[in-house]
Amino acid sequence: MSFSSETKKQISQRISGSPCCQMAEFLALTKSDGTIGVSGGDGPYLKISSENPAVAGTIYKLTKELFREPGRLLVCKNTRLKKNNRYEIRVPYLDDTRGVLVELGIMTPDGRWDDLSRSGFPDEALKKDCCRRSYLRGAFLGSGSVNNPESGYHLEIVSGRLEHAEGLRRLLAHFEINAKICRRKNQYVLYLKNAEQISEFLLNIGAHHALLTFESERVRKGLYNDLNRTQNFDLANIDKSVAAAQKQLRAIARVEETIGLDSLTPALREAAELRKANPYLSLEELAAKADPPVGKSGMNHRMKKLRRLAEEG
Repeated sequence: MSFSSETKKQISQRISGSPCCQMAEFLALTKSDGTIGVSGGDGPYLKISSENPAVAGTIYKLTKELFREPGRLLVCKNTRLKKNNRYEIRVPYLDDTRGVLVELGIMTPDGRWDDLSRSGFPDEALKKDCCRRSYLRGAFLGSGSVNNPESGYHLEIVSGRLEHAEGLRRLLAHFEINAKICRRKNQYVLYLKNAEQISEFLLNIGAHHALLTFESERVRKGLYNDLNRTQNFDLANIDKSVAAAQKQLRAIARVEETIGLDSLTPALREAAELRKANPYLSLEELAAKADPPVGKSGMNHRMKKLRRLAEEG
């Protein structure tokens, strides 16, 4: 099971006990996967579909809470290309459901079924933070996905209308989550690529187990990157030290050929002999071997004098 499917399974295991939050989540799911159909025998109905059985289970549970008569769950077999089964939940129009359907924006006050694809963003139903979080959870369940953090940081929610995507972006901005929108073919994609922002999103929709997994991988990656940076820094320093030592050795060889090491002052002769005997030591390590020991800057000063003598010779 993918990380995205596992996340949806986790947050589908329970629904809010608050009717307003149930309604907000249900409305988000209708915006993602809802259509209005008409049956000759049963009349008009609201159809919400999903290929994810956990999401379908959530939709069905919400209809049980919101309507006197729960939706009818159908399983549609997909035989082409070995696709997953598709689950449909059909909510029939009944007198006692009309008020709920109007409040959801699925039906107009005069009894006409609204076009879900063109209905506006339900700001009026999302006055409280708990309802805003429930709506985001429903939107993610209906048309969202999140990458396994091992492969990269990316979370998205797909919407058929720019107005709805903009509404989702406003909701996220309320929780200080800054999402971007791009167009993909004939759809709009609201997306996050920042690890901290994705963590904040998972926290707000109640995906606590997924959040722990996400944060654990994020910490592991951070430690690995820090280790790599440290190793790269150390390797760069080693390369620099080796290159400097090679220049010093060439200078010492030139001095030895021209004026000889015996003509040097005791301090310079000691520095030259130490470097010849220890070609791979850093200046600091070389300075510690002097008798008496000197500082790194003192040894560097001696090496500069040797290089000047080599250039003069």
